[in-house]
Amino acid sequence: MSTTTQWWSVGIGIGSVLIGVAILLVCIALTNVLSRLGKTLDEVDRQIATLGVPVATTLTHVGGIANTADSTLARAGLAVAQLESVAAKATSIATQVGTAVNNVVSGLRRSKPDDAATLPRHGSEHELAS
Repeated sequence: MSTTTQWWSVGIGIGSVLIGVAILLVCIALTNVLSRLGKTLDEVDRQIATLGVPVATTLTHVGGIANTADSTLARAGLAVAQLESVAAKATSIATQVGTAVNNVVSGLRRSKPDDAATLPRHGSEHELAS
C-alpha cells in the first residue's frame, strides 16, 4: 500500500469521527432545548389549570347575563307590540272623533248661514267703538 492511500484512509476516518462528534453535540444541544420546552409547557399547563375554575365561573355568569338580556328583550318586544296596538286603536278613535267633529261643524254651518253675516269682522265698527 502506498502512503498516499493510507493518509487518505486516515483522513476519511478522522473526518468521519469529527462528523459523528458534531452530530453528538447537536443532539445534546437539542436535548437541552427540548428539556426546557417541556418544563415551559408543564408550567403553562399548571397555569391553565389554575385559571380553569375562574374562567368557567365567568362564562357561567356571562351566560346568565345573556339569558337575562334575552328575556328582557322578549318582554320589551311584547311591550312594543302592545303599544303599537294601543296606538292603532287611538288613531282609529282620533279619526272617528275628527269625523264626528267635522260632521257637527258642517251641520252647524248648514243650519245657520245668517250667523256668518252678523258676526263682527276684524276692524269693524263694533270693535273700534269698544
